[in-house]
Amino acid sequence: MLPSRSGRLRTTGASALVFVVGVLCLAVAAAQSPSPKAGGKGKGEGKKKNAAPAGIPLPIGQEAKGLVLPDYDTDGKLRARFEAGTAKRVDAERILFSSLKMTTFTPEEQPDLSIDMPQSTLHMTTRVISSEERTTITRTDFSISGDKMTFDTNSRQGTLVGNVKMVISGSSTLMDKPTE
Repeated sequence: MLPSRSGRLRTTGASALVFVVGVLCLAVAAAQSPSPKAGGKGKGEGKKKNAAPAGIPLPIGQEAKGLVLPDYDTDGKLRARFEAGTAKRVDAERILFSSLKMTTFTPEEQPDLSIDMPQSTLHMTTRVISSEERTTITRTDFSISGDKMTFDTNSRQGTLVGNVKMVISGSSTLMDKPTE
């Protein structure tokens, strides 16, 4: 007598075999990859200098919405965070962002600058992000905006060009107080 008239038992058995083989392959791959705890590496020791932006897993021509990318330095400390409304890889060298908010961090991993760019391009090899539209940079003590901007994410230096406007808040801390 057959185990079932429809023959489902045989196809289910084959599906279960494929599932078990897949799980075993994942287990073997996980056992071969070094674990941060087992390998003795501390926090950030295994991270590369260009960990996030250099390794953006976005195929050419593909668009992603709501992309959030951290950027770590060689010591594993958070250097910047990219939050994009949309991101599209144009080619192997460039990624176009729309509604990008980039936050830079101090060496103590405290938020430093907030950079808002409506449209921008990240060049992967040079790690320079540029925008041809009005960009605003804010910090706790100032706000500055300009028509065009370039920002080197490695050196953390940027340039604003065209109709630049800066507003300094808390200017009393900038002035020298008379000594008595």
